[in-house]
Amino acid sequence: MSLKYTMEMMELLDEAYINGQKVVNIFKGLPHCESSFETVVGATGASTDFIKILIKGTNGKSDGGSAPTMGIVGRLGGLGARPSRIGSVSDGDGAIAAITAAFKLVNMASNGDRLPGDVYVTTHICPDAPIEPHEPVDFMGSPVDMMEMNRHEVLEEMEAILSIDTTKGNKIINHLGIAISPTVKEGYILRFSDDLLRIMEMTTGDFPVTFGVTMQDITPYGNGLYHLNSILQPSVATDVPVVGVAITAKSAVPGCGTGASREVDIAEAVRFAIEVAKEYTRGKCEFYNKDEFVKLKELYGSMKKLQTLGGSQTS
Repeated sequence: MSLKYTMEMMELLDEAYINGQKVVNIFKGLPHCESSFETVVGATGASTDFIKILIKGTNGKSDGGSAPTMGIVGRLGGLGARPSRIGSVSDGDGAIAAITAAFKLVNMASNGDRLPGDVYVTTHICPDAPIEPHEPVDFMGSPVDMMEMNRHEVLEEMEAILSIDTTKGNKIINHLGIAISPTVKEGYILRFSDDLLRIMEMTTGDFPVTFGVTMQDITPYGNGLYHLNSILQPSVATDVPVVGVAITAKSAVPGCGTGASREVDIAEAVRFAIEVAKEYTRGKCEFYNKDEFVKLKELYGSMKKLQTLGGSQTS
């Protein structure tokens, strides 16, 4: 049923006057759920609405339980580039996927299928974000900078994070659907999670598709280095493991391109995120090998400087 919910959310979010209040309204009155939004104004005077949705688990820590808490971050610059472009842009797929996953999880809980642990879903709503030059195709900008975005989207309660982002504006990933990154934690690029690869095989019915990341990609925006996109920017603001879920294309598609959002690809990301949440919150899915990570730090020390802007800064 993820495709049905995806199509409903795409319709809801595809309007010039969409805002945080309209998104929060669809969660009002639903059980085991808390939703809120906050309007934040950027340096240019433009604004965006940050969304936070909590789907409470049967043994969730928000109510004093002990089950693991997962985070789903819908990463984007903006849902639209109005007035330069009419309609939803490709860059908005991450927000659509995150809100759809939240809506599906809440409806599951309403029908008796509650997860053991809490799931926090965050993203932001901006129908008129700026366009930014980027190679090989233009990207979408945002009314607020990345540090502000992380402040509202990367929550202390999250113990592992899936960061969902449109990742079509490149010539690196040549696949139509979704792909996942290696796990990133505290400046280390770790090996791919076997559990996440297994879940991806199950939800897509195909071999898992992955993409590589570079050292530059896991450093903060603002340091003057090239980044594939912002999919792994949550990793600079937390010590918990972060995995990017990329919604991808065979060709290089601009983030500001309209008519480029494919319902089936977004629904694929939603299904994957929901199944990961089911398994992670009941302790059956690991984002990284804890023993291996301890050994890495013993051998090579901290890599947390990569979570900063560099130079003389320390973690």
